[in-house]
Amino acid sequence: MHVTIEQAEKAIEAARAKAVELGTQMCIAVVDSGGNLKAFHRMDGAWVGSIDIAQKKARTAVFFGMKTGAIGGLSQPGGSLYGIEHSNDGLITFPGGIPIVDADGEMSGAIGVSGSSVENDDAVALAGAQVVGDTELPDHPWRT
Repeated sequence: MHVTIEQAEKAIEAARAKAVELGTQMCIAVVDSGGNLKAFHRMDGAWVGSIDIAQKKARTAVFFGMKTGAIGGLSQPGGSLYGIEHSNDGLITFPGGIPIVDADGEMSGAIGVSGSSVENDDAVALAGAQVVGDTELPDHPWRT
């Protein structure tokens, strides 16, 4: 099932509140389970360049069912996913993209956030994802 518009808006509001708490301006994107944009919010003062990054972080998380930071660890030189960021019209492999998992353990979408340090991006994305679901898929044999 896809994330609903109500869930997407709830995720964006929770993420926006966390960004305000951290004193930063963010672009926040929520995509459905197919990677299609469901909702987007650009806070006043957020960088224009972060629009694309937030959306790509969300798509990266949903395409691979993993947090973008985890993919980043695997995509370093010598890693098993080295070069993956060049696929799918460009992926983002640093923190700030998190899957949204429903009560049945199915990925219903993802949230991507950009506009600050990767630590802040990740914290803001986590705040958004957690308000509407879980952030981890059940174990898969290929995931380490």
